[in-house]
Amino acid sequence: MSIDTFLHEIENRKKKDIENLDKELADKKSASEIKKNTAIKELQERYSKEAKIKSEREASRIVEAGKLEAKKILFDAINKNLDSTFDVIKQELSNYTKTSEYKKVLQKMVEASKKRLDKKILVHCREEDQVVFKDKDIALSSPIQTLGGIIAENNDVTKELDLTFEELLRIHEDEIKSMILEKIL
Repeated sequence: MSIDTFLHEIENRKKKDIENLDKELADKKSASEIKKNTAIKELQERYSKEAKIKSEREASRIVEAGKLEAKKILFDAINKNLDSTFDVIKQELSNYTKTSEYKKVLQKMVEASKKRLDKKILVHCREEDQVVFKDKDIALSSPIQTLGGIIAENNDVTKELDLTFEELLRIHEDEIKSMILEKIL
């Protein structure tokens, strides 16, 4: 064996080893590229799903906030309508106090007060209503500011019955509002 053959054999082995190393490097590079692409694809899918879920949640939140705002607007409109209706009712009651029927209602209020409180009562009413009770056996107190109606007290002032229009409206406010809402809706 000559040195040339020996060198030639070393050269061939060196080439083979380099080819094997190149092939191994290419395989590792290819495997690494596949791994990288798979990881990128998985991340893209995961973040795409997360983004879609967050987007749906946000859209749902916006829709619900819109519904809530619409209900609030409707509620405010209904309350304004109810307030306006109560203003009309108060105006109608004010007009009603100018009728002869109102004087009869005042008498009924006094009779009801006598039944509930005592036979002898003290009546508080508007100054213009005191005329109705002048000829009757009813004690009158100082006038009160009210739309109409009376406040009656027993003689020893331990019991009071408020039959003013404002108090009657306040007591029956929920019923009135329910009735109005049934007609509106």
